[in-house]
Amino acid sequence: MTIHILDDVTVDKIAAGEVVERPASVIKELVENSIDAQADKIEIEIMAGGTSFMRVTDNGIGMDNKNARLCILRHATSKIQQVDDLMEINTLGFRGEALPSIAAVSRFCLMTRPKDADLGTVIKVNGGRTDEIEDVGCNIGTTIKVEDLFFNVPARKKFLKTTTTEANKINDFIIKLAFSKPHIAFKLINNNKMTITTPGNNSLYDAIECIYGAKVSEELLPVEYIDEDIKITGFITKPAIIRSSRSWQTLIVNGRIITSRVIYKAIDNAYHSLLPKSGYPFVVLNIELDKRTIDINVHPQKAEVKFEDESRLFKAVYTAILEAIKPSNNQQLSDFAVPIADKALHIEEKTPIPPKTIPKQTPLFTANHSTPSEFSPKPKQSMQDFHKAQEILHPSITTSTKENTFNQVKEDKASFDFSAEPDNNTPQMKSNSCEVDVKEASNLIPIGQIDACFIVAQGPNGGMYIIDQHAAHERILYDKFAKQTDKIAVQPLLVHLFLDVGSQEIDLVEKYQQTLYELGFNVELAGQNQIRLKEIPADIKESDAEPIFREILHSLMQLHAPTPQEIRHSCLAMTACKAAIKAGDILNITQMKIILNELAHTTLPYTCPHGRPTIIKFSTYDLEKMFKRVQ
Repeated sequence: MTIHILDDVTVDKIAAGEVVERPASVIKELVENSIDAQADKIEIEIMAGGTSFMRVTDNGIGMDNKNARLCILRHATSKIQQVDDLMEINTLGFRGEALPSIAAVSRFCLMTRPKDADLGTVIKVNGGRTDEIEDVGCNIGTTIKVEDLFFNVPARKKFLKTTTTEANKINDFIIKLAFSKPHIAFKLINNNKMTITTPGNNSLYDAIECIYGAKVSEELLPVEYIDEDIKITGFITKPAIIRSSRSWQTLIVNGRIITSRVIYKAIDNAYHSLLPKSGYPFVVLNIELDKRTIDINVHPQKAEVKFEDESRLFKAVYTAILEAIKPSNNQQLSDFAVPIADKALHIEEKTPIPPKTIPKQTPLFTANHSTPSEFSPKPKQSMQDFHKAQEILHPSITTSTKENTFNQVKEDKASFDFSAEPDNNTPQMKSNSCEVDVKEASNLIPIGQIDACFIVAQGPNGGMYIIDQHAAHERILYDKFAKQTDKIAVQPLLVHLFLDVGSQEIDLVEKYQQTLYELGFNVELAGQNQIRLKEIPADIKESDAEPIFREILHSLMQLHAPTPQEIRHSCLAMTACKAAIKAGDILNITQMKIILNELAHTTLPYTCPHGRPTIIKFSTYDLEKMFKRVQ
């Protein structure tokens, strides 16, 4: 065996494989260098997904001839001088590997000029060999052109994806960079077409709006959290605005775009029960930490970061997201609707969106323009309608408590009597509180039902809202159960249920018997493979007791080492689902109004506990467009 030292060209090509994985890797390194050079305007141009041509131009500080010659040498950098500097690094790059690695596998041209120089410098490198270095007239800043990437490494080139896929990778990265540096104006030109442009006015909101449009920016929720040496800011969307991948989630730590399983897990946990299993919300989080508590020197691409205290970071992100999702006191039910124009966000990005079609409509009303008051119950009917509504919405309320419940609701929340004249049989309220409560309750005006499944309502400022009555009532009941800190109200079973179960289910019941008891399920072991169910929550039917409890056990078996919180959520969600009104239940206007009012007062009205949206909005413009009243 003979050992020999590799030549510099071979070493450069091998090393380039760690830094330059695809065209997006080149763009990442070049643009980050531009940011480190204090540029506030960066233009990126690509052709054929970056495989044939890439150019990055900035207005940064530039380099003189001496430094330009050094920058293409391996491990030459201006950003650190010794290893201790890594603990206080303020730049995105620091290894001194990017430019020589890129130049080793492409036809590379660098043109740069500092502010105080009359002429700039141009350096051309062909596959790692320097061909030309000379003075040239050029603008202040730096322009780097990369052509024929991997022309001398065919093994790497054949593993590139299609030009469209490679272009999308670059597009996604520039979007994340624009969010991490909103003070910089970015431009991305793909095949001579402008695809991304941001204002560079230091407004993250404006950057998001420029890239994703007003429909997404209108649904943003601000995130702000400060705790000692952790600061978290940014934006998230309402839980119903989702995509099928994490591609539009951006994590920024101390100005650096990263990926982190810990942070992703905290986001997922905060949105737990608010999203379908296949959905991811839009997230841009800017996290500022003490530089000495993180290690960025983990991987050549610097996308992974190690944290000194992952547990503390997890709790901070979780808390920040949870606080942002919770509705503020001045929000109305209409604020939580999913705009119908955003329905494309709920499908796989690669799936083509079919052309819109106008479904056949069955008229809800005759041609005369009826006012909302015509659909309100009469004074003498309001109490009777309310009792009927309570029988459907809250079956556990006994007849003897209905009158007191109604009076309490009128005193504490809102009147469900929407007639112009007060009912003499009901208590009178102060005029001021009545005005506020009726305004809150009248945020959405129910109009009718579709297929005995969906409530149709009119918004306070026009437009049409469609509410899934089952999902909405499920959210209402879930919140009602969750607020009961003591044991949930139960009904004893006259005939105890004996369930045959497996060993894994036996272990779950034995381990979490007390938790299940507090959630309304009084269950005990009755044999080697049998359990006995003695009590169930008062809001579910006896006939549903066995299937509900079996579904709860099944859902718990899918969880790995379930926590008491996860068990509580699973039980409450299943109980709420089975106790809620179903598709096919016919409601009157008063019952619909009760659902809308109670939904508005839940903690998270966006979705049901299983993550399905509760309410969808058709704006006036959407309706006019469907009927071709506008273009």
